[in-house]
Amino acid sequence: MALALPFPTIDPVAIAVGPIAIRWYALAYLAGILIGLAILRRLLARPGWRMPRESLDDLLFSVVLGVVLGGRLGYVLFYNPAHYLERPLEALAIWQGGMSFHGGLVGVVIALLLFARKHRLSPLEVGDALAVAAPPGLFLGRIANFVNGELWGRPTDLPWGVVFPDPRAGGVPRHPSQLYEAALEGLLLGLLMLWLARRPRRPEEAGRLAGVFLSGYGLARLLVELVREPDPQLGYLSGGLTMGQLLSLPMIALGLLLLARSCGAFARTAP
Repeated sequence: MALALPFPTIDPVAIAVGPIAIRWYALAYLAGILIGLAILRRLLARPGWRMPRESLDDLLFSVVLGVVLGGRLGYVLFYNPAHYLERPLEALAIWQGGMSFHGGLVGVVIALLLFARKHRLSPLEVGDALAVAAPPGLFLGRIANFVNGELWGRPTDLPWGVVFPDPRAGGVPRHPSQLYEAALEGLLLGLLMLWLARRPRRPEEAGRLAGVFLSGYGLARLLVELVREPDPQLGYLSGGLTMGQLLSLPMIALGLLLLARSCGAFARTAP
């Protein structure tokens, strides 16, 4: 306990005006969307991108809808189906918390497929663009998780262990796994995506950026889940895996498949 870091006293509510309270988590979502939109505008101005910047407002609406609906439905189905089967109306109460990244990802994939069909674009190009824009939102979302004192890690004796104030955390030092995820899924993956997207887009590399994002996020989540406390209503699943790890495995497989496809297409077109 002498080596534990105290949890910073940050009010989860950023702004409160009477009964209206705006939380840091909501601001993180908003800031992530705005930063992602700015990245997309700069990205689509580079050579090789066919998606018109005028379509970004339509894309933004579709993606936000996919994130919210898919994220909530994913949490209901993957993480707490028994609870919501008994109380189905509570599934609509998104203000009470409970969102799944993997469910949100499925929602975004459906949204981008519909968007690409409507605008007669390649779904892989839309996916590549979103892959570059997504990490800032992931970074800010994980920071907001830390501010909220939720989704903490497993007990640790490392000097940077944090004692979270929630009584369910047991008053023991724990891995600040939210910050690990912010660093890996948000910062490092985001820098990698920006570096890979710096060159003009080549049609034969379609799906490469999406493949890097999917496999990179999946691997980062797989690793951090080793020190993250599993959801209490689920615990450990078959083989000692957590739900987050189980859902990340198809992501990694799909990402590697897209990478193999783009590498094969590039090899066929190389002189």
